[in-house]
Amino acid sequence: MTTLTQTQAETRAGLLPILGAAAFGIGLLFFTGFAQATVFHDTAHDTRHAIAFPCH
Repeated sequence: MTTLTQTQAETRAGLLPILGAAAFGIGLLFFTGFAQATVFHDTAHDTRHAIAFPCH
């Protein structure tokens, strides 16, 4: 007789990716709070041109 054994794999995402994403988000909010609006516009404009997305 053949016995089948099923094992269950345990997956754990961990705390490091969560903390990394939180630090990135907080840093993004912190640094963009000190930037001028023209910097955002120029960055978005250049990014759209870089990915060949029409912006005008």
